[in-house]
Amino acid sequence: MTASVLLAIDGPRATITLNDPAKHNRLDPAGLRLLREAVEKADADPNVRVTVITGAGDKTFCSGYDLGSIPAGERRDEGSDDSFEKVMDRIEAMRMPTLCALNGGVYGGATDLALACDFRLGVKGMRFFMPAARFGLHYYPSGLRRYTQKVSPSFAKRAFLLSEDFHDAELLAVGYLDWLVERAEFKSKVDEKAVRLANLAPLSMAGMKRAIEQFAQASPDVPSIRQSAKVCATSEDLREGLAALSERRAPAFKGR
Repeated sequence: MTASVLLAIDGPRATITLNDPAKHNRLDPAGLRLLREAVEKADADPNVRVTVITGAGDKTFCSGYDLGSIPAGERRDEGSDDSFEKVMDRIEAMRMPTLCALNGGVYGGATDLALACDFRLGVKGMRFFMPAARFGLHYYPSGLRRYTQKVSPSFAKRAFLLSEDFHDAELLAVGYLDWLVERAEFKSKVDEKAVRLANLAPLSMAGMKRAIEQFAQASPDVPSIRQSAKVCATSEDLREGLAALSERRAPAFKGR
């Protein structure tokens, strides 16, 4: 059986591929563990100067977290290294620059996976949506911070509070994407950016990456945000939202 996450290291470049195109490269608990392991292995290799994260196939980069794992009780504890938030934070903290090569649509938690990377290169025709409010999920603090910090508060509100769908050109215009290319140019453009990053001075790159992230950090009331998320995690609304999603009907939220 082929692994759902693949790691290839070729000299100064590491490539992590989400490898389950039949399920739109969706991440389940096992896939999250494999992703964390791949990230740690790439980060520990002193020869790696750039890590590219991409998806298999040409339809979807990643459809996010397997929502079926939430009611099944498979969702990892927040303290686990394999929780979704911790794995995204681990990607953001990688020593050397990271490039998310969005080979297709990006949905749910995968939208934050892309933001956890330093750069995002998209392919024309891709789509984006963050459905948390559609079924009553309160997003975790570091994901909300990345949306607000790396794009804008306006974009975060449109994505989370309005649950808007975005298309390729809109994602470039708002700053979610750094580059947008035709599919025929996609691989060569990814290679071009990866080679450029790999050829720059690694010591200064690592130090400046860390400094830029530190300057960009805000100081929100994270305990309060986390408490709000916990309330939502055990709410009737979340149970109703997930049930409605499974049953393909409109949810009837009650605010409790």
